[in-house]
Amino acid sequence: MEHLEVLKTYKIYVGGNFPRTESGRYYKVYDSEKELLANACLCSRKDVRNAVKTARGAFGGWKSRSAYNRGQILYRIAEMMESRRAEFESQLSKIGFTATEASADVNASIDRLIYYAGWTDKYQQVFGSVNPVASAHFNFSILDPTGVVGIFAPENSPLLGLVSVVAPVIAGGNTCVVLASEMYPLPSIIFAEVLNSSDVPGGVVNILTGKKEELAEHFSSHVDVNAMMYSDKLSAEMKKLIDENASTSVKRVIKKPVEDWYHEKAQDPYFIIDVQETKTTWHPVGF
Repeated sequence: MEHLEVLKTYKIYVGGNFPRTESGRYYKVYDSEKELLANACLCSRKDVRNAVKTARGAFGGWKSRSAYNRGQILYRIAEMMESRRAEFESQLSKIGFTATEASADVNASIDRLIYYAGWTDKYQQVFGSVNPVASAHFNFSILDPTGVVGIFAPENSPLLGLVSVVAPVIAGGNTCVVLASEMYPLPSIIFAEVLNSSDVPGGVVNILTGKKEELAEHFSSHVDVNAMMYSDKLSAEMKKLIDENASTSVKRVIKKPVEDWYHEKAQDPYFIIDVQETKTTWHPVGF
C-alpha cells in the first residue's frame, strides 16, 4: 500500500516552550537535493514581541546567576549535544555536509560551548580593572551584561555559527532572541531541544525562524532589544535600516564578519565583551 508521507512542521522556541508561530504561516525547507524536507514557522512581528518580552523577563534571573553556575550550564549544553550527536550529524548530512564535515561541525560546536564555559568566571578579572585616580578613592571598573540581544544567526553555518554567536552572549549574563538560518533552520530547532532538556532557564535563549527581510525591522526597532548582532553580509538597505532603527533607542549594533567559523578567530573572549557595559564605582578610602 502507498503511504502518504507526513512532513514534520518544526515549531519555534520561546520561554522554554515550543509554540506555533502567531502568524499561522509556514515555509518549505529543502535538503541538498532540493527535495522537500520539512516545514518551518514563518515568524511575524508578534512572535518577535513575544520572544523579546520573554527574554526580558528572564534577564534578571540569568544575570544574577553566579559566573561559575553559568559555566556549569554551558558545559551541560555541551554534554547534551554530545548525547544527540547522531541526530545533529544526520540533519547536517541532509543539507549537504559529508559525514566527515558533519562530525567536525558537531565537534567544533561542542568545543566552542566548553571554551565559553571556561571564560564565564574569568573575563571579569581579565577585563575589569582597579583604576588609578588622583584622590582618596578606590575606583573599580566592572563589566555588566547589556540585556536582551537580538541575533541574526549565520546563514551558511546553521549549527557551529549559531552556537558561536549564542554562547558568548549568554556566557556574559545576557539573554537573546535568535533568528535562525532561513535556508537551514532545522539544526537550530534540534539545538533548541537540547537547550530545553539542559539546565538553561526558559527565556534565556529564544529561537525564531523566518525571513530577515520581514523581521529586521521588528528586531532593530524594538526598544527592549538592547543590542543587535549579525555576521553575514547584509544588503546595504538592510544594514541602513538596522542602523537607523537602532539609533532611535541607542541600541548597540555588533557586526561580526566571520567567514570561517572553524578558525581560531571565531572564538574570542572579546565576543563576550561586545555585549557588556563597563560600569565604574568610586569608593572613599577608609570607609
